[in-house]
Amino acid sequence: MNLGLTWRLLKGGGKGMLGTWLTLGAVAVSTALLLFAVAANFAFEARGERGAWRNPVPATSGAVAVQASRFDYVRDQAITVVDLGALGRAPAPPGMPRFPAPGEVWLSPALAELAARLPAAELAGRYPDPAGVLGDEALIHPDELVAVVGHQPDAPALTAARSDDWVIAKPPVKVADVAGTPSEESEAYRVLALIASVLMVVPLLVFGGAAARLTVARRDQRLAALRLVGATPGQVVAMTVAEAMIVALAGALVGTVAFALAVPLLAGIEMQGGPWFAADLFPGPLVLAAVLVAVPLLVGLSAVIGLRRVVVSPLGVARRETPPAMRFVRVLALLAVLAVFPMLTRSSSVSIVAAALGLAFLCVNLAGPWVVGMIGRITAASARRPARLLAGRRLVDDPRSAWRTVSGVALTGFVAGFLGLLSPGAFEEQAGPPQLRVTAPAGQAAKATEQARERLATAKVPATVKASDGVVVAALGSTADAATVDRARTALAGLVPGRTPTTKDDDQRFGTQILADVRVGTIVVLSVSFLVAIASAGITAASAILDRRQTYGLLRLAGTPLEVLDRARRAETLIPLAVMGGGAILVGVFCATPFMLGGISTVGAVTLLACVAVGFAGVVGAGALSRPLLRSVTTDPAPRPD
Repeated sequence: MNLGLTWRLLKGGGKGMLGTWLTLGAVAVSTALLLFAVAANFAFEARGERGAWRNPVPATSGAVAVQASRFDYVRDQAITVVDLGALGRAPAPPGMPRFPAPGEVWLSPALAELAARLPAAELAGRYPDPAGVLGDEALIHPDELVAVVGHQPDAPALTAARSDDWVIAKPPVKVADVAGTPSEESEAYRVLALIASVLMVVPLLVFGGAAARLTVARRDQRLAALRLVGATPGQVVAMTVAEAMIVALAGALVGTVAFALAVPLLAGIEMQGGPWFAADLFPGPLVLAAVLVAVPLLVGLSAVIGLRRVVVSPLGVARRETPPAMRFVRVLALLAVLAVFPMLTRSSSVSIVAAALGLAFLCVNLAGPWVVGMIGRITAASARRPARLLAGRRLVDDPRSAWRTVSGVALTGFVAGFLGLLSPGAFEEQAGPPQLRVTAPAGQAAKATEQARERLATAKVPATVKASDGVVVAALGSTADAATVDRARTALAGLVPGRTPTTKDDDQRFGTQILADVRVGTIVVLSVSFLVAIASAGITAASAILDRRQTYGLLRLAGTPLEVLDRARRAETLIPLAVMGGGAILVGVFCATPFMLGGISTVGAVTLLACVAVGFAGVVGAGALSRPLLRSVTTDPAPRPD
């Protein structure tokens, strides 16, 4: 009997099955984006593990090889060069069938293709006669440029001490294996991915929980009627959980399929210099199972929490009594978190910082309905037209429903405020003709300078070469283009064993890359947030019309024009949106302040303004799409029994 009533309740959630489809769509969107946010962390972890072999761990005993790494450059792209020398029977590095013999060169597929395409004097001359191609296990991303060079263990490239910064080269070390450990760069990206996930997951959880309360008024009326005719609280809870979880499970499965179909497109987002292996973006079976279980449970729990009025006071629901006002303690919780937030962000623990950010996020959502109720009272008291009066009274009557409509954009405002002003600028670019520099061993700067002149002259590259503080500097002509710079790099390759000629821009490559990736990440996070916000606004606007179908019908019977109802509906959305959106942006900016290293970025300010414009336009557009539904439910305004 309970299952039969549940099915009838499911079908009666709105006009036909529309209410059910709205809930299913909301859960599907939440699940797909939640999988993306979760998968991003595992994808960066997979990248770090595949690149760990290039970041060797010194052997305490039983060394089998000597390993060093450095960066070379071509066409403004970095090439990771790994120098290896066997001390005994060394295991094969990842992506290779065997350990490289002295003099052998192995190239990644992208580097081999580039070496074949460019003139030999610009690239192939540095890595002649490659012995093979590296497999995917050795690469961070499919387009990565990597070269593995074999040496004798006592070769200069593996014995010379290096004082270079780790961004350019890492000194030779004896290793017990070639497993290594994730690099500093990998750890930095994982931290950024974790913060980005918090900024994406919290709105998704809020949206997913709100999905369980779509068409809540219609469902409450039916459940209250069942309670009044003798249904027990346990039966009401069981029917609600069954209804919510059936729809949520279907939505989660649809969202999972949608995410799987989108993976090839997501793999094209370039980070760390290239796209992704599609396999990295697929979460493991346990993670996927956890999401498919957690989403229906969250929706079911949210639905049960919303049943409190039905179970405790079904008569009050049937009479449509206004629920008690929410308490100011919600706002106090937000203020308390903001007061301690600067202290929490001083922690060296990434998890504590991420938890503090997520807590601030959730408190904005907690305080939202109380503020919306206050906005409704002010709007109703100051109304001079019927539309504003209706809007104000609706906000006072059901602030939670009104908050669900604007919460997506308000929480996106928090994200935009946090990320927008943190959007970084750029490093200062090299001024004047390009200069290649390579550090010479002590006492050998003069000899290296003379050899550099001879090599550049043979390669027909005009340059002025001199030594400065043990560094050989080759200033190329003002007309030098990218091809000329690459010919000079090739000519100077091996001038100092184990060292690479670099420019000032090369020395800043890691910082430039991570700033560019932060910008890409900002765009991705804001895109996800806006997608959630606009979907939330559209779905909840349609759901609100279904919830108030009888109210709208009675107002039409009383003579209220449809245009007045539509203006009231728009005001009910835009007034709290303006206040809560602006407040959430300010809270986001406040939370970003401890992380700011310099002044406000112009690019970040423009990004923030663009976010505000897109958010308002998206909510207005999503609300406009539900106007035909409003016209439909008021076409025959005569009340009828449910």
